[in-house]
Amino acid sequence: MDLKIKNKIVLVAGSSRGIGYGIAEGFLKESSKVIITGRDKDNLNKAFNILSSKYNLDNIYKFNCDFNNALSVKKLYSFLNENFEGIDVLINNVGTGTSVPDAIPDDKAWKHSWDINFEASLMATRVLYPLLEKNKNSSILFISSIAAKEAFGAPVAYSTAKTALNAFAKNLARKVALKVRVNVLAPGNVFFENGSWDKKMSENPSEVKKLIKQTVPMNRFASLEEIANSAIFLCSEASSFTTGSVLVVDGGQTVSIF
Repeated sequence: MDLKIKNKIVLVAGSSRGIGYGIAEGFLKESSKVIITGRDKDNLNKAFNILSSKYNLDNIYKFNCDFNNALSVKKLYSFLNENFEGIDVLINNVGTGTSVPDAIPDDKAWKHSWDINFEASLMATRVLYPLLEKNKNSSILFISSIAAKEAFGAPVAYSTAKTALNAFAKNLARKVALKVRVNVLAPGNVFFENGSWDKKMSENPSEVKKLIKQTVPMNRFASLEEIANSAIFLCSEASSFTTGSVLVVDGGQTVSIF
């Protein structure tokens, strides 16, 4: 199937490691032009160097950006506006599951989670949206979580922020349907090097294996490539009639019908 994403301009927010990195690499495999971003310059440079050694250097760009900083995002806008005729895909991947176990988190913990898991994606969308309007068949993809679909013990602040992200995407999709498609990808448990599950496996492998066996019908983690493949599909012309949707990729973990 021709996904028609060759030479498409793809901006992946939060792509120096983890899911964002995996999605960026997936688009590079399809010969898209990908701009990777990250707050940490060292991690961003490391990611850029690895990807540059594997794929066409002309297709890879990098920009150091903090999506919770308006000035930083506006500088990214200027960079994109000067170097490209708009962008085709915006992947809003900024987020963290790190939080506190409190039922009602204090102001500091709540704000930290809300800013990273919701406000960063709102900022990126608000500032970069005009670049998406310049191109036909453009799309926005928010990376959410199954914690936004069901309550199963994930941190309260994190789950709430991701649920708000889903609601924002759904409402935005209806408002801009004739110009830009907007969808959400909700991964389950994803394993990658130096990720949270990698650390948990190192600390207590038997407990983690037991948890996955009890909660995930497919009895394993998702790979970065599997998440990337789903993201690419949602942003490609193969899903041209799909907007306002949440695609759950969790190996069957969630149990709700809707």
